[in-house]
Amino acid sequence: MLGLSIKEVSQALKEGRVSATELTRKCINQIKKTSYLNAFITVTEESAMEQAQRADKRLCTGKPLGPLDGVPFSVKDNFCTEYVRTTCASNMLKAFPLFWVRAGSTDGAFGPVRNPWGYASPYREQSLEDPDVDWVITGGSSGGSAAAVAALCSFLALGSDTGGSTRNPGSLCGLVALKPTYGLLSRHGLIPLVNSMDVPGIITRSVHDAAAVLRVLQGRDKKDSTTIQAPDTPPSLPELFDIRDLCIGIPKEYHAPGLSPDSLAQWSRAAAMFEQAGARVQEVSLPHTRYSIVCYHVLCCCEVASNMARFDGLEYGHRSAVDTSTDAINYEHYFKKAQQMRRLISEDFKTVFNSGVDVLLTPTTLSDAARFADFIQEDNRTRSAQEDVFTQPVNMAGLPAVTVPTALSSRGLPIGLQLIGQTLQDWKLLTIAHWMEQQLNFPMINFHTDSNERGEQRERTPTAA
Repeated sequence: MLGLSIKEVSQALKEGRVSATELTRKCINQIKKTSYLNAFITVTEESAMEQAQRADKRLCTGKPLGPLDGVPFSVKDNFCTEYVRTTCASNMLKAFPLFWVRAGSTDGAFGPVRNPWGYASPYREQSLEDPDVDWVITGGSSGGSAAAVAALCSFLALGSDTGGSTRNPGSLCGLVALKPTYGLLSRHGLIPLVNSMDVPGIITRSVHDAAAVLRVLQGRDKKDSTTIQAPDTPPSLPELFDIRDLCIGIPKEYHAPGLSPDSLAQWSRAAAMFEQAGARVQEVSLPHTRYSIVCYHVLCCCEVASNMARFDGLEYGHRSAVDTSTDAINYEHYFKKAQQMRRLISEDFKTVFNSGVDVLLTPTTLSDAARFADFIQEDNRTRSAQEDVFTQPVNMAGLPAVTVPTALSSRGLPIGLQLIGQTLQDWKLLTIAHWMEQQLNFPMINFHTDSNERGEQRERTPTAA
């Protein structure tokens, strides 16, 4: 049951084949069984069961509130949640009952998050019950959200995406991760990092599921002045889609140093797949991409400093002995230049899309998931910046983007590719992503909950890079 899609489990709830209470209990048990992944900081077991009981009452009337009613989900711990602590995985906010800086989800105050694929891949011989194997990272910073969905602990998770923080772990954990158009989803309750780039992200196991969640959450919110009116969308994505009129752009600048042979092979494979199906595939140029990492980090540091000033150690957090009195001296000089470069990066995307390109196809990450032992040997900030090379330009332009799992690498770990769309064309983006997902037939994670549920897992043929 835990391996079903949101659409499938929602139908099972409506037909009475499973109750919301039973489903929630299964998820809680799975969280306990996979506690060594360290995906969760706080598990609201009592509250979840109470809400499940209320969902069952609604289901008994035959009038559930919507497609997600009764479906258990997870939330990244930087969303303020009523009567539940929100820590941002930091010592500073351990007691905040309602910060984060991205990396590979390895540096949190509550310990690193482990990638379920390090235990479940059919190409690896590690035991599910052995938490001390040579494990791999999830990517970050929404790594806990991704691990929860990949490990079948929940059917969807909300993350946050400032420079790739949902797409990066989505790719490394074999999941679909959507970064919507800036303003399409409310940021109310999301602890701000970089206001001009932050968006809530959606992590699911299929494109259809991501579309269902987007449809529920999108639109104006009077508590967030940056939200925009959602365009009209159909009830669900089309199962059949003719891509012969599409133009797929391949940015030449995304052939970045460090791109692994496995990732390059999947990028080339997907481009050929589109072309063979009748789409026009052409190389395009985003010339200011090479400056995007530096630009992003200047803007990020400036806005983070402004946002985090509220956590000054008076009411929350702790006092630091580090002298930061000179940090703001050059903010104006560098901030203005970075803003100018950000506009040029955004104009590059506009130029390409105005030329007739429908979506851009790129890698999501440089490679599959790194071994934790290798990751911590490097400078984490530098490594994280490198991993964001394909994702953070999208945030600076406010565009929608989605990562779709494509195949397993030679190491038996997931590789994802990114599709980038035009502003407010999230539904078109997901329609194309769904077509791509259908063609690729990515193997479902072999992460069975128990022997009684193995027959309910959808079988797929593993595809190696």
